[in-house]
Amino acid sequence: MRIKLRSYDHQILDYATKQIVETAKSRGATVSGPTPLPTDRKLYCVLRSPHVDKDSREHFEMRIHKRLIEILDPTPEVIQALTNLLLPAGVDILVRL
Repeated sequence: MRIKLRSYDHQILDYATKQIVETAKSRGATVSGPTPLPTDRKLYCVLRSPHVDKDSREHFEMRIHKRLIEILDPTPEVIQALTNLLLPAGVDILVRL
């Protein structure tokens, strides 16, 4: 089972990965990870003034942090424990069996 987590805040993401790993290990599953994946950076350039000052611009950046957790041979008990787990808001989860 592969669990891929994405978030804008790396502290919330690390907390969620820690909870998932602890839950899986307490049920006796073998866990590989969390493996940090490359951070996506999105840059946006916005005009400060819509009329005269074309050369004056502001730059904004949005970072998306990602982690990968692999659970080898998950039992139904592990899957049930992970579905009942309460994770913080702001974390995107993608699960592949």
